[in-house]
Parts: sequence; C-alpha cells; structure tokens
Amino acid sequence: MATSTDLDRVAIHDWGSHPCYPSDLRDLLAAADDAREYVVREADALDDCDAVVTLYHHDAFPDAVEWVHCVRSGYDDFPLDAYEDAGVLLTNSTGVAGDLVGESAIALLLSLAKGFHLYRDQQAAGEWARLPVERPFELGRSSVCVVGLGQLGESVASRANALGMTVTGVDVRPVSQLGLEAVHDVTDLEHAVADSRFVVLTTPLTPDTRGLVDADVLAAMRDDAYLVNVSRGEVVEEDALLAALEAGELAGAALDVFEAEPLPESSPLWERSDVVVTPHAAAQSSNHGEKLARLVETNATRLAAGREPWNRVV
Repeated sequence: MATSTDLDRVAIHDWGSHPCYPSDLRDLLAAADDAREYVVREADALDDCDAVVTLYHHDAFPDAVEWVHCVRSGYDDFPLDAYEDAGVLLTNSTGVAGDLVGESAIALLLSLAKGFHLYRDQQAAGEWARLPVERPFELGRSSVCVVGLGQLGESVASRANALGMTVTGVDVRPVSQLGLEAVHDVTDLEHAVADSRFVVLTTPLTPDTRGLVDADVLAAMRDDAYLVNVSRGEVVEEDALLAALEAGELAGAALDVFEAEPLPESSPLWERSDVVVTPHAAAQSSNHGEKLARLVETNATRLAAGREPWNRVV
C-alpha cells in the first residue's frame, strides 16, 4: 500500500486457543495501541472492520477487509492470487516464532539423544530401569543438518552450534554460513543428510518442498540418524518415513507436524517408541501473544502512516 490506510477497527478472528487466545491478543493490542479498536470476530462478521488478524484463510476475507495478517509464518493455505486480485494486503508472522521453535527443536534433539522420551514412557508404567549404557549419547559430539536456513533454521543452527554440535545446512539460496561447517544446495539434499546424526526440517511448505523428504532422502540418512520435523508435515512423505522406521533404516524421529492434523488415532506413529509426537506445538509459549501483538501493532502503525509493512506477502 503506497498511501496511508485507515485502520479504525481491526478484527482478531476467533480461531480458538492456539497459538494464543484471541481475547488475550486483543487485550495486548488495545493496551499498546490507542489509535484504533481491536475486536474479536467470526469470519462472517467483518462488515465494520478494516483488517483482520487470523490463523487461517477464510474465503470471506478478500472481500471484507483491506489487510489480512496471518499469525503463522506459513501461508500455504492462502490463495495469493485472490488477495492480489482483490487488492488486499497480506502479511505473515515470519520471525515471531523463530526463537520458540529453535528451543523446541533443541529440546527434541536432547530428548532423542538422552532417551528422555523412553524414560517418560517407563514412568507411566511405573518401571524403574536405565537404558543400556550404549544408548544415550552426547549431543555436543553429534552432527546435525538443518534443512531450510530461514529464520527458523537460523535459530536451530545457532543453538546447535552453541552446544558444540557439528552443523551443516541446506537451502535454495546462497546464505551466510552462520558458523556452519557447510551449506548445501537443495539439489544436493541426499548427499547433505548422509553424514548427520540428526536432520532437522525447518523449511516452509511450497510446491517445491512438498514431499521433499522422500524414500530416497530417508535411505541416504544414516541408520542411527533421527529425523526432526518442526516445519510442515507435508514436507515428509509419511508412508516412506514409516517404512524406513519399520525397516530399521532410521533410529527414530521427533515430529511436531503431520500430513493430517490432528494426527489420526489410527496412525501407527502413536504406538512407536522410537517416535516423539507433539501436537504442532513447537511455537507455543506464554509470550507468543506478546510477540504477535508487537508485530501487528507495528504494522498497523506503519500502514496508517503510508509505510511498507513488515513481512508483506502480497
């Protein structure tokens, strides 16, 4: 938007509770910004609103408001052509969850390395037993390949580097090495993952990354390697992952995202002791709403002044 935009009333779509309560976000924005009104609304009740903050796309949005802000970094479910044709600005929340997801990814690496998830299973069964002495291993003497070196990937890589891990990366564009041993092009993915104890997926979901981690990539990984996915479920071919786990071609996986969410009760992943399942919660934190509020308020102020917003998608 080249000219200033009147934003008298901004709606927060009533999306539920994740990653924060809409009512809490409204209160945080109201406290930070007295120039406009923030209200919680359903998708079909935006007639008196100028913008909407949302978790997901709704078909009503392009015809109802001038600006839509997605509280996720991923926007693969948003029909960009429809927004562009309607002249509606779309922004996302890239950068908000970087530190949160980075911490969660490292927590998953630590759990897999030390076997904490296995001890938790034993606790539920009231079982006192140490793992075999050769099972736990030192994270600081391990290697990790981070696939996708945007802000999420940078957050994981920097934390892994601080723990003494050997860190490599994969990306589609030239990036600074961030203290990494090497950065590979995505066309070299099978070679890139071949020597790493961990492969962490932080790439966004795009037509090019859908099914990126297939049977060939999984076969290229070490048989003592772990796959950690904190990006999008569709980046991994889930059937191929299950087949690799069943065949003992991987040591295990930690998955925060899945092809179908919630993960169906019938999924074999629930029953596997070599898999850690978390409910798409890597970015969840008590201060997530504060981070979102700062971004939304900043963009509202910039748009009202006729300035370019942060994280513009369309």
